[in-house]
Amino acid sequence: MAQHDGDKATAAGSELEAVSPRTVSTGTAVATTGGAFENPGMPPHSPRATDLDPRKDKTAERRVGLLFLFSIVGSVFAIVAYIIFPIVPGDLSSVRVNNMLLGVGISVALLAIGLGAIYWAKNLMKDGEWEEHRHPTRGSEDTRAAAVEVFTLGNEESGFGRRSLIRNSLIGALVVSPLPAVVMFRDLAPAADPVALLKETLWEKDVRLMRDPANTPVKASEVTLGSVFQIIPENLAGREDFLEQKAKAAVLLMRLKPEDLHVSPERADWNYQGIVAYSKICTHVGCPVALAEQHTHHLLCPCHQSQFDISHEAKVIFGPAKRPLPQLPITVDAQGYLVARSGFHEPVGPSFWERS
Repeated sequence: MAQHDGDKATAAGSELEAVSPRTVSTGTAVATTGGAFENPGMPPHSPRATDLDPRKDKTAERRVGLLFLFSIVGSVFAIVAYIIFPIVPGDLSSVRVNNMLLGVGISVALLAIGLGAIYWAKNLMKDGEWEEHRHPTRGSEDTRAAAVEVFTLGNEESGFGRRSLIRNSLIGALVVSPLPAVVMFRDLAPAADPVALLKETLWEKDVRLMRDPANTPVKASEVTLGSVFQIIPENLAGREDFLEQKAKAAVLLMRLKPEDLHVSPERADWNYQGIVAYSKICTHVGCPVALAEQHTHHLLCPCHQSQFDISHEAKVIFGPAKRPLPQLPITVDAQGYLVARSGFHEPVGPSFWERS
């Protein structure tokens, strides 16, 4: 009989430990919802100044709210600085100023949220020592009631429900903090139709092909089999938007044997005695196509290994690119210099833009 009673007591203790979700040390004993246990060795609890003095409690609450409000100010500052100090194309000092002010604003916004949350937890939330008891997971009514109790207890400990200043300022800081990113990402969208922008390059009829970076014209006789030239348009030099226009207009010039070229009838006169010019900008994501294989007539983009066959109108033969490199129609002028017959007949660069 004594052994049976002992088994029942052990089972009751196990059941109590399974049901009790957590216990808290009050200094001398560990209180639970189902009873009390001896202190397992944790030091006595030391109350904080905010626990003893309501005025210091209120002061700490104001400091947390002030930090969250400071976060809002940092986010707004980042947005205003991004608009007032824009990046001017070609002006590196404007890039430095814009990045510095934007970084300061975003850093202040995120740092203030972090400091506010830490100060809140250290000075205002309950700081008792807790002991969690492992128990089986089950969807019973008792389990759901225990979960509600945990959330309710967490709300009481943090003071989130009753400290309106902290709650409202935190919500405001969290709502405002993503706005600088929204403004910056929105500004990435082009102001005009991207297809039209990528179609408009400086190449037009009778514009000479110039070596880059020497900026000297190229005669057809200078382009030998196997040679590759990086070419820019003659009218590019001296422009304020030099880099932007060069990024769209750069082409690769090379010479193949005329019998190695396989071209469609509408492009029969786009080359000159086997000399062809194709956009240097990969049609995948816009990396510069920089590697040429003389024997295979292939061009390789080093970023994602797209390959284009120059002997077949630069069609894609490997990689993620979805369309051939745009071809620049060329011929020679009266002095024997290579010139463009016209501009590109399709947009240059990446293919992810919507195309008409």
